Amino acid sequence: MFALSADEWQALVLSLRVAMLSVIISMPFALALAWLLSRRRFPGRLLVEALMFLPLTLPPVVTGYALLVLFGRHGWIGEWLAQFGIVFAFRWSGAVLAAAVMGFPLLVLSIRAAFDSVDRRLEHAAETLGASAWRRFVTIVLPLSTRGIIVGSVLAFARAFGEFGATITFVSSIPGETRTLPIAIYELMSLPGGESGVQRLTVVALIVALAATIGAAILGGSLWGRRRDD
Repeated sequence: MFALSADEWQALVLSLRVAMLSVIISMPFALALAWLLSRRRFPGRLLVEALMFLPLTLPPVVTGYALLVLFGRHGWIGEWLAQFGIVFAFRWSGAVLAAAVMGFPLLVLSIRAAFDSVDRRLEHAAETLGASAWRRFVTIVLPLSTRGIIVGSVLAFARAFGEFGATITFVSSIPGETRTLPIAIYELMSLPGGESGVQRLTVVALIVALAATIGAAILGGSLWGRRRDD
């Protein structure tokens, strides 16, 4: 029952690769936005926060359609990118983009919370000693926020691993290219005799999800406990 077929292994490996790459690609943007929201007050800040939360509040299919409109071959951005050979729609890279968009809010929220927990007095002291904003960020804020960054990465990875709606809308289901594990489960449910495959992949999905959430809970508990102690 639990021996995965070649196609199921392919879907699992693709899901893991997509989830991992989505977090790696999102990280620089998440760090920048989290720092901006944590350290700066600027016009339109509320709008930026609202836009950031949209992937969590919109139906995933709507997000996938928006990605198709923007990054499809004839989309507003996709048509321009296609001139340089960069194509997202119906490609595995599009699955990475969809997963990154869906996991981005969780990543930013966790990192921002970590940035907010850093004692500002340390930064002010470094500033009086002549440390630039970049140096203060690299030597003080980032090291003290490591645990929160890891928690955010785990949560974003788990969200990306389980992404379905935006992915299938944006890149469809192409075996070996965009057919991730959630899509494979959905397709097996509609096939005669696919129940055993659904059960196998569901167990795998549960294992990955539990590992991610337990890891985040352990790290998050340590982080929040440290903040209470402070």
